[in-house]
Amino acid sequence: MARPPTDRESAFRLLPAMDELLRAPRAAALCARAPRALVQELAAAELAAWRDDIKAGRLDAAELEARLAAGELFTRLEQRLARELGRGVVRAVNASGVVLNTGLGRAPVHPEAAEAMRVAAESYCVLEVDRWSGERNQRDDYLSDLLRRLTGAEAGIGVNNNAGAVLLLFSTFAQGRSAIVSRGELVEIGGSFRVPNVMERAGAELVEVGTTNRTRLADYASAIDARTGLLIKVHTSNFRVVGFTEEATADELARLGRERGVTSAYDLGSGLWEGDGAPALAPLLGGEPLLLDAVKSGVDVVTFSGDKLLGGPQAGLLVGRRATIAALRKNPLYRALRLDKVALAGLEKTLELLLAGRGAELPARAMLAATANELRPRAEELQRALSALPGLALELVSEGSQPGSGSAPGVLLPTWAVRVRPARGSAGALAARLRAAPVPVFTRVQDDAVLLDPRTLLPGDLERLVDAFRGALAGS
Repeated sequence: MARPPTDRESAFRLLPAMDELLRAPRAAALCARAPRALVQELAAAELAAWRDDIKAGRLDAAELEARLAAGELFTRLEQRLARELGRGVVRAVNASGVVLNTGLGRAPVHPEAAEAMRVAAESYCVLEVDRWSGERNQRDDYLSDLLRRLTGAEAGIGVNNNAGAVLLLFSTFAQGRSAIVSRGELVEIGGSFRVPNVMERAGAELVEVGTTNRTRLADYASAIDARTGLLIKVHTSNFRVVGFTEEATADELARLGRERGVTSAYDLGSGLWEGDGAPALAPLLGGEPLLLDAVKSGVDVVTFSGDKLLGGPQAGLLVGRRATIAALRKNPLYRALRLDKVALAGLEKTLELLLAGRGAELPARAMLAATANELRPRAEELQRALSALPGLALELVSEGSQPGSGSAPGVLLPTWAVRVRPARGSAGALAARLRAAPVPVFTRVQDDAVLLDPRTLLPGDLERLVDAFRGALAGS
């Protein structure tokens, strides 16, 4: 006599075969929206999750039968496909007030820079050939000239980001040798990027001098020996040491390096450039060091980001003495780190705008410079637009915006924001539904409310934000 199946075996038998599942009308509709292979992959993952629940005793035959009858398998498959189709680099609305928001791509570029990047991406372009002679040249010759004009340095080059710039720096001047750095400047930035680890990867020996809060020029001088290849100063961009402190200046390191025949460098991090036509951001950012001052210090090379306070696309820029930049360019690692044509086109246009006295037009710089008085009318407009939607309690509040990306730690820029409390559900649930919108909206959740800061809204974002709220409320 056959043994009756256990409840677990009965549950497994209820699960549909893949062919049967994909023939169902709701699955066929999904295959019309996406490749069949993708739908099959997602269906297999969902079925595997249900099998795991059956094995663990979390799902019995009766519950499974009820779920299948209610169409829950297809509902979950539809949700998986929606998540999959919404992955990757897609446009988003930044209503968090964090201007250089790393998770959201940091600085949005100027429309003219974006157009230059689009043209470079979709077409052939003049990259490594001289259009006048037809001879091969270097892809960043023009970039070097722009950097020279912008900073006063003798030459410059660009790589994919500032971490790459620092890696190239150590590899060129300290590989198999030592690099001297203050203990108070051994920073870690986002993604567990640590200066000592970069030095190790570049084959350099770390020589720490001074203490966490006090490092004098004499500390550097006494540590120099025949193996020293680099003296480096690192801007502590994402933290501050205050109180009983002392540090060697870039000018002092430059002078010491010249006297002892050792290359000197300054990793500036965010790269705040102040010049004609650009808003004065330094007073707002708590004494962030200036790029022009770093170059004037006389160090052999300065490294900084192109996509933070400079306001361009992601890049790591190195400017300094002509011989120093030439040595960096000759390093085989430079080829692995160099800029592609799209980033190069956007960066060139950004530097042209700065040199033309149009720095105030760069979106990130304009956002950072916006005053609370300028932002209040925008917050009031946002409040009025949302007041037409039901189920929201709205309040205009005085708040602070963060510069972001490790720039100006502890600084809050005065702003006006809209505090939103939903009539139903939590603020966290509302924020999650806003992120799930066709154009995702990112906010701050604070004191069980969603906070919307107009500082970081770009043209057209108000309408996108209201649409996202409308959809979020409809699905609540």
